[in-house]
Amino acid sequence: MRDQAEELRLRMLRSQQKLGRSIAVVSGKGGVGKSNFSMNFTTTLSEVGKKVVLIDMDIGMGNIHILLGKTVPTNLKDYLVGEKTLEEVMFEGPNNLQYISGGSGLSGVMEWNDKMFTRLIEAFEYLQKNYDYIVFDMGAGATSQTLDLLVSVDDIIVITTAEPTSITDAYSMMKFIYFKDPDKNFFLLCNRAFSEEEGFDTTARLKLAMSKFLSKEIIVLGSLPEDPVVRMSVKEQVPFSILYPNAAITKKLKQMVSSFTNIEVEETDIPHQSTFISRLKNLFSRRS
Repeated sequence: MRDQAEELRLRMLRSQQKLGRSIAVVSGKGGVGKSNFSMNFTTTLSEVGKKVVLIDMDIGMGNIHILLGKTVPTNLKDYLVGEKTLEEVMFEGPNNLQYISGGSGLSGVMEWNDKMFTRLIEAFEYLQKNYDYIVFDMGAGATSQTLDLLVSVDDIIVITTAEPTSITDAYSMMKFIYFKDPDKNFFLLCNRAFSEEEGFDTTARLKLAMSKFLSKEIIVLGSLPEDPVVRMSVKEQVPFSILYPNAAITKKLKQMVSSFTNIEVEETDIPHQSTFISRLKNLFSRRS
């Protein structure tokens, strides 16, 4: 438990400077459209005037740059190993969105060392002071470092589909994080829903399970429909929210973003929360 001096220091830090919110986008299993959601979610946040950076944490198998139709010469691994500066691995996407690629080609499979973690902390500290949102598109696998990141971020956005395996895996993911941090903010959405009813039933089941078995309330953002424009936008390598601004899925996404930002504003100044960076440093020090 932190002492009073540390608690006071953290309160003063938040009062002096509003730090950006850290968000991890996760799914229990692959194939649910997580990266596509991350791209369109952050693009829409940027469209409404937020300063956003999207970080592809699937090192070695990242696809954020591919969804944008870009070939990037540098990626997060280049920064972590000290070959590039943070500015050299950041690129501009639609609506002034900034993004950092995780790279591709499986070359990024690695274990982080102390130097890498120090550089990661330095980058996050800078980004948190200069952006409204730091959004992490998490990979399907899990390492000790990525688990530390999940426990440290302010908010978790969990994506599921109506498939039973996806629902079970989404619950398992939330359950794991909950046991590490019972106070974590969970936001849930059902992707690729074939109807409003299917989306509602899916999120309601998960919300009930979390409440019944863990006494944990989560926030449901709603559902995004199965929409052919998603596949067409992926083929064109342009976010559907930009390529098809009048599509049903784009309108639903904009409603989600509005709901998320309104809820987030209400929860930003919780005085007992430590900062994202402090939590991450604390967890890493325990492993050292």
